[in-house]
Amino acid sequence: MDAESNTEPKKGKKIFPRIIIGTVVLIALIYLSKEVWYAFHHEETDNAQVEMRLVPILTRVSGYVDKIYVDDYSVVKKGQLLMVVDTTELDLQLQEMQADFSQSLSDIENARASLTNAEASLAYSKGNLEVIRLRQTKASNDMARDKSLYDGNAITKRQLDDSQSNFDINAKQLEASQMDVKVAETRLEVLRSLVSKAQSQADIKKARIDQQKLKLTYCRIYAIADGKLGKRNIDEGQFIQAGTPLFTIVNSESQWVVANFKENQLKNLHVGQVVAIKIDGYPNVKVEGKILSLSEATGAKFSLLPPDNATGNFVKVTQRIPVRIEIIDADKYKDILRAGMSVVVSVHI
Repeated sequence: MDAESNTEPKKGKKIFPRIIIGTVVLIALIYLSKEVWYAFHHEETDNAQVEMRLVPILTRVSGYVDKIYVDDYSVVKKGQLLMVVDTTELDLQLQEMQADFSQSLSDIENARASLTNAEASLAYSKGNLEVIRLRQTKASNDMARDKSLYDGNAITKRQLDDSQSNFDINAKQLEASQMDVKVAETRLEVLRSLVSKAQSQADIKKARIDQQKLKLTYCRIYAIADGKLGKRNIDEGQFIQAGTPLFTIVNSESQWVVANFKENQLKNLHVGQVVAIKIDGYPNVKVEGKILSLSEATGAKFSLLPPDNATGNFVKVTQRIPVRIEIIDADKYKDILRAGMSVVVSVHI
């Protein structure tokens, strides 16, 4: 009796560890089978991050910063005034340009007045020419008549000489008058060109004034999109050059994920597939998306020094292809998503 009772506890002690080991093995097999099944039915990558549209705010004029109305990481609305550049120097330049433009308008009026005088002078010269032509015609008729009378001994030689002299004088006057008309016409063309030149110069100065006014509008810098500012790169009183980056607006209205899948995973991916997105910072938040597009080039091809297998130094490395993923119901997650956040992307195949 005692031997049998001692044997039963020993058997119980041997069976219990076996049960535990069997249970652990069974759980491990179930887990491994799930992982294997998942691996065969999903394509996954942790080489992915949240992307948002980064809108740079640049200055288009040089000058000193007069006033800044926002701070780092401020929420801004499209059309909101961000900063003002000092306009004192530009205002003085505009006043000088306006005064120069007024002088140009006076030059145009003077040129037009000279043109009017030249037109009147030309008209007078043409009228004088017509008078002299009539006199020349009369002198020619008188000379022809006096020559006939002289041939008939009806007048003296002196009278014929007077007619000839009168005819020659009128001929010279006609030539001079014709020359005066030509000179007046030439002067008229010159004055017309001067009026045109003065008008062109005034147009150029007017365009410069408009350009200066446009520059003045550039001194007030507004947000061009809704979003949140990044780090501010300037302070009041600082001199900035045209083209200097002032702010960067992270546009929270545009959110997507870029996942870099290995090239041997692409055969199972296509546009429109549903994607499960796991955010590292919020592991309990379930986010869904769908594949929007696949890049036509590997990520390495966009690098500063892309690899080239024709150099002889090529080492074959599995390349990654960027895949753009649209976030479904992105507005629900706009308060937690940040540009650059790491995510894990899984595509059911």
